[in-house]
Amino acid sequence: MIVTTKELFKAAYGKYAIGAYNINNLEQCMGLFRGNVQSKAPFIIQISKGARAYTDKLMLEAIIRAADKVFPEAIFAVHLDHGDEATCMDCIKSGFYSSVMIDASSKPFEENVATTKRVVDAAHAAGLVVEAELGQLGGVEEHVQVSESEAKLTNPDQAKEFVERTGVDSLACAIGTSHGAFKFTGTQGLHFDVLSEIQKRLPNFPLVMHGSSSVPQEEVRRINIAGGKLAGAKGVDDNQFLQAAKLGVTKINIDTDGRLVWCRVHREHFILHPEDFDLRPAGKEFMAAYAEFIAAKNVKLGSAGHLDEVRAMVTK
Repeated sequence: MIVTTKELFKAAYGKYAIGAYNINNLEQCMGLFRGNVQSKAPFIIQISKGARAYTDKLMLEAIIRAADKVFPEAIFAVHLDHGDEATCMDCIKSGFYSSVMIDASSKPFEENVATTKRVVDAAHAAGLVVEAELGQLGGVEEHVQVSESEAKLTNPDQAKEFVERTGVDSLACAIGTSHGAFKFTGTQGLHFDVLSEIQKRLPNFPLVMHGSSSVPQEEVRRINIAGGKLAGAKGVDDNQFLQAAKLGVTKINIDTDGRLVWCRVHREHFILHPEDFDLRPAGKEFMAAYAEFIAAKNVKLGSAGHLDEVRAMVTK
C-alpha cells in the first residue's frame, strides 16, 4: 500500500525513524520489499533523478507497482530524492509519487525559500507532501557534489523561518552526515547539539537525515579482498539512529550501503564462479543478501515490528 510520508512520520515521530532506501532496478526492489516485510517495517522507496534516467522512469515505476501487488502487506511511500524544480513538477504531474524532495540547498536562502514554496504549492494542490533541505552536506551523490569546505550545518533559527515561509512538510538538516562512502576521515560524528536546537524551534516537526549509510566495514573488507579499492571508506554509526529519532528525525536516507552490498555480492560471485555468465544466480544472491541487510537496518532504525500498528493508523 502506497501512503504519504506524512502518514508514516505521524506514526514514527519521537519513537523511531523510517528507513528511506534508494533503488535503481528489479533486484534492489525485490530485496527491499522482502527485507521490510520480513522485519515488519514500514518504509520509503527513494527514486533519484539518476535512477529515473537509468533506463526510463516508467520502467522503475512499473517495477514498484508490480511489487505493491506481489507484497500486499507492505506499507510504503514513494519519494523523489534530491529533485530539482523541473523534476519535482514532473513527478507531481505523474500521479505516481506520494512525496517529492526539492533540493535547492545550494542556492542563497531567499532563492531556496522561493523555489521550495513553488514546489510546495504545486504538490499540496495534488495531495503530495514535500521535503526540502537547508544547509549543505558534503560528499558526492549523483549530480549533488559539495566539497568539505563548502559544507555547512543547518542554522536552527533559519530552519524555523524556512519551514514557516515555505509550508514544507519535512526538513532535511545538515548535522554532520555526508553523501557517499567516504563520510568521515577521523572521529567525527553527528552534531546532536544542532539537531536538538532545531527540534526546540520546530517541535513535533519531521526532520530528515541524508547521507546516513553506515558503510559496514565488513562489506568494505570483502569488496577489497575481491579486487575493490575502497580504502578509508567510513560511514555513520547506526547505533546513533535511535538517539536522532528521539530528537525529531523521522526519516533516515540509506543509499551507499545498498550499493556496497550489490558490489560485494557480484564481485565475490564471479570470483568464486568464473565459469558463470548467467546474471540470475548472482541476482538471487543479492536479493537475499539485501533483504537480510534491510531487515537488520530496520532494527537499528527502530522501525522493525511496527507494520501492523502503522496499517491500523492508515486504514482507519
